[in-house]
Amino acid sequence: MMRAAKALFLRDWRLATRAGGGAALSAMFFLILVAVTPFAMGPDQRTLARLAPAILWIAALLSTLLGLDRLYLSDAEDGSLDALTLSPLPLEVVTLVKCAAHWSASVAPLIVLSPIFGLMLAMDPAAIVSFALSLAVGTPALTMIGAIGAALTVSLRRGGLLMAAIAMPLTIPTLIFGVAAAGENRAGGTALAMLAAFSLAAVALAPFAAAAALRVGRE
Repeated sequence: MMRAAKALFLRDWRLATRAGGGAALSAMFFLILVAVTPFAMGPDQRTLARLAPAILWIAALLSTLLGLDRLYLSDAEDGSLDALTLSPLPLEVVTLVKCAAHWSASVAPLIVLSPIFGLMLAMDPAAIVSFALSLAVGTPALTMIGAIGAALTVSLRRGGLLMAAIAMPLTIPTLIFGVAAAGENRAGGTALAMLAAFSLAAVALAPFAAAAALRVGRE
């Protein structure tokens, strides 16, 4: 089972990082949102620095959900999803592996580039470190929640907007505590601990919800 999970992870990661995959699109979307914000809010650095955690977390949320509508779509179109459903690998594990591939290909680069985005919004070094840490801890929850919406809409044409509408309300607690954790100047704060709890709960529960939605969709 480990070999099958590893092969699935590498397959999805390569599909996400190749030309036309979702990884480059997510990073570019994040960059565009951060770049246009100073033009909309003005050049005052104090205002930008104060609102930067909220701006960056909203950008991270939208960038994460941007590519998740494709999580099962290509597999459903070419019949791979039926093969995965009938394979010895449980659908819950399939969902977890696909989410891990999406996170590592599309979200992890955003965490690496987050110091640059923070500097663009006049954040100080301590705030940049706090934001990068909150992003690393909280984005797995966004990915797992988005996977539930992707599973519910996989059988619908152009279901990306509906997927976002389903997932967005569920991501609000993560967004709130993510912004709060990004504003904490020391690691180990309450908001960061709550963010970690949300991610752990999402990793534990979301694969079962997504797998159940996929099974219902095939019936």
